Amino acid sequence: MRIFEEIESEVQSYARSFPRVFNRAQGEFMWDEDGNQYLDFLAGAGTLNYGHNNPIFKPLLIDYIQNDGITHGLDMHTKAKGEFLQAFNDTILKPRGMEYMVQFTGPTGTNAVEAAMKVARNVTGQQNIVTFTNGFHGVSLGSLAATGNSHHRNAAGVSLNGVHRMPYDGYLGDGIDTTEYLDKVLSDSSSGINSPAAVLVEVVQGEGGINAASAQWLRNLQTVCRKHGILLIVDDIQAGCGRTGDFFSFEEAGIEPDIITLSKSLGGYGLPFAVVLMKPEFDQWKPGEHNGTFRGNNLAFVTAKAALENYWADDTFSKAIKRKGRYVSQRLNEIVENYGEGNFTTKGRGMFQGINCVNGELAGKITRAAFKQGLLIETSGADDQVVKFLCPLVISDENLKKGIDIVEAAIKEVCAKADEIPEEKIYFAEAV
Repeated sequence: MRIFEEIESEVQSYARSFPRVFNRAQGEFMWDEDGNQYLDFLAGAGTLNYGHNNPIFKPLLIDYIQNDGITHGLDMHTKAKGEFLQAFNDTILKPRGMEYMVQFTGPTGTNAVEAAMKVARNVTGQQNIVTFTNGFHGVSLGSLAATGNSHHRNAAGVSLNGVHRMPYDGYLGDGIDTTEYLDKVLSDSSSGINSPAAVLVEVVQGEGGINAASAQWLRNLQTVCRKHGILLIVDDIQAGCGRTGDFFSFEEAGIEPDIITLSKSLGGYGLPFAVVLMKPEFDQWKPGEHNGTFRGNNLAFVTAKAALENYWADDTFSKAIKRKGRYVSQRLNEIVENYGEGNFTTKGRGMFQGINCVNGELAGKITRAAFKQGLLIETSGADDQVVKFLCPLVISDENLKKGIDIVEAAIKEVCAKADEIPEEKIYFAEAV
């Protein structure tokens, strides 16, 4: 561990939560250099939906490299890119009746968001983007302006402009449709909200605390956008590629975004890869206007194509995700019922769920206790108060149960220790 302490930047974060040197991974498991096995409920923050070193993808990738396939080709046409585009069109777009142009951006999610915001501004001639409370869209300056988290925003070093912040679904409490407020301020010329270029939204806010928008709220949001001539951008970087059960997280709501961003698990193998999908009438770029040395990733094209053809050619995989999601919901509801006592609630949808704790301290104790039992799991939310379940979608039923069992045992352990605090210490803490 010495070399990491000596020269790696203080900016590291996941390494602090999981202080081990990992050297091998397969499926839903990782191993450290001492041979200890860990069940992975982090999955590259949603990048490894198909697991580590997927055995279907790996030989295809090795074969491509051994045959001197193109590794880097800027945005030139390559066989690997063409085959990915064909597979994406045939497997994802056409079956859903979706007509979109595909833009290959820099290989990170934040770059895709930057491009989506930029093209929306260029197409409409407007500058500001409507974003939502607790949204997370990346940490480069444009997408950081759209991000709500103060920890990340405070690191910018400059003013973050160009957005209007609106309350997300449920932010003002149950029974309040926040799209009505958005409609009101857009209709009122004295609201102080200039006509925006677009609305940028996550169907499930991952880093924001597993906040899931209802299908009706999303439909209402689309109605407001169309009423006021505003583009609708769905950031599907973490919630997409099957995480909620369908390939796109918005399919259940039946909406038709003008622009969609994808990254994370799109590449299939954990290789960096991001795209922007836009309706043809909005593809008004001039050549090279949004540029970058690593537009597209030919190695990722190979594994992304394999993921589409092996997991999305029919609805078998989608049905399996939804079945597992129902199991996760059942187990988490039981845990809350058994240990809740006002401390826990459940959140999320599909295989994108979490346990909301009363505070980040409690959630942190739970994830640390789970790590000691061989489970990698993180927290999210404004105060890191949500224990976030983000395991590979291909996880076996047995290991899904095992991982949730570990979390339940960790919660039981943490709650038991809290009950052991002497009454006088509780009184003293409350007095202070």
